[in-house]
Amino acid sequence: MSLRDIPSVSTILDRIDWGNVQLPRQMVVETVRQELASVRASARNGRPPSSRQDILAKITSEIRRLNRPGLRGFINGTGIVLHTGLGRAPLSQKVAVDAAKAAAAYTPLEFDLESAKRGERLDHVVPLITALTGAQSALVVNNNAAAVMLSLNTFAEAKEVVISRGQLVEIGGSFRIPDVIQKSGAVMKEVGTTNRTHLRDFERAISDKTAALLYAHTSNYRIEGFTKEVAIAELAQLAKRRRVPLVVDLGSGALVDLALSGLPAEPMVEEAVHAGAGLVTFSGDKLLGGPQAGIICGKKSLISRLHKNPMYRALRCDKLTLAILERTLRGYSEKSPGKDNLAYRLLTTPRKTLRKRGEKVLSLIPRKAVTKLRITLADTTVEAGSGSLPVQSIESAALRFRPEKMKPTELARRFRTQEPPVVGYIKGNSFTIDLKAIQSSQIKDLAAAIGEVMS
Repeated sequence: MSLRDIPSVSTILDRIDWGNVQLPRQMVVETVRQELASVRASARNGRPPSSRQDILAKITSEIRRLNRPGLRGFINGTGIVLHTGLGRAPLSQKVAVDAAKAAAAYTPLEFDLESAKRGERLDHVVPLITALTGAQSALVVNNNAAAVMLSLNTFAEAKEVVISRGQLVEIGGSFRIPDVIQKSGAVMKEVGTTNRTHLRDFERAISDKTAALLYAHTSNYRIEGFTKEVAIAELAQLAKRRRVPLVVDLGSGALVDLALSGLPAEPMVEEAVHAGAGLVTFSGDKLLGGPQAGIICGKKSLISRLHKNPMYRALRCDKLTLAILERTLRGYSEKSPGKDNLAYRLLTTPRKTLRKRGEKVLSLIPRKAVTKLRITLADTTVEAGSGSLPVQSIESAALRFRPEKMKPTELARRFRTQEPPVVGYIKGNSFTIDLKAIQSSQIKDLAAAIGEVMS
């Protein structure tokens, strides 16, 4: 096939089924141009396509790939429930659908239906947050890093913030507490050492330039052994005496006692509030089990100042985020996040139940697939993810694949290109699909995906 036989852009466009394409026309045209340019370059290098049908098939395949939404549901076989790369806390169907219905229509985001006057968007969630944390008031922004930045910018711009060296953590994605402090406009003042910080270190560091004390919970790692950390209650008393606010960044932010459900214990937001912290910040999409958000709760006078900061408007949440957060918080009781909190439900699913689901998968696929892919059911341990509950692993179970005639990388690729895609992990010479983050409703889909991989 010569260069002159390669079809033109217009010829290809005329053969596209535009009724089934959900892409901007300009994007499709550019894709066709790029693919044809690649074909011509290959032909000039002595690798011409065999036929016009092959060219059309290749371009059609690429458009079909682009036509699938990038953000779509799939099966999380990594075992990490709060996986940052996979959207952190998953939402139950009920919460997601209810919130989407509210956000799809006109909704009284900033409108008081009783008085017919302008309302406040945070009124939909603040009463719930204060009831669950014991705080006087609350504020919500787009994530926890923003919550810390807004707090420090409001109270310590161009002034000093005192923090223990042992709490200068990296949050993730190379985003570190020192960076947050710097971008807030505050000046960081480190005290103590990496492993030991005393109350007297804070007392000596406070001066006329000090505007706030910052306590950052090391939720994504632990230092053990010869260590010393100043308790929140001690810092709160010191902050009160020296008339500066204490900002406590809890990161993950548990609203209930996780130990009651067999999970590793994590400091509760309510405990920090009762200990006397002026402001407590935490994430909405980690242990809380809701949408990406940064929640700030604490003393009413301090929250009021945050609300007046012009930066707040740039960081505030939209109606969909608040709708999801409201429904997530409404599910909470004194001891549990509720049956509709999918993240919590996945985290607390016992290994015995996961093994039964694994056995169900094996019963749904052909016996020869089990043999050829050498699938076994194994006990595993996983992490919660997103820096939450970092010390103790959580019991789980997984399907382990050790095919003789296929590399683990190829098997992983085949699973990722299924519909729905399945993502697991490779360790040694095996590919693993952990069952911890897989919903019971996805078991049949997982079995079907294994069958497709074999075919």
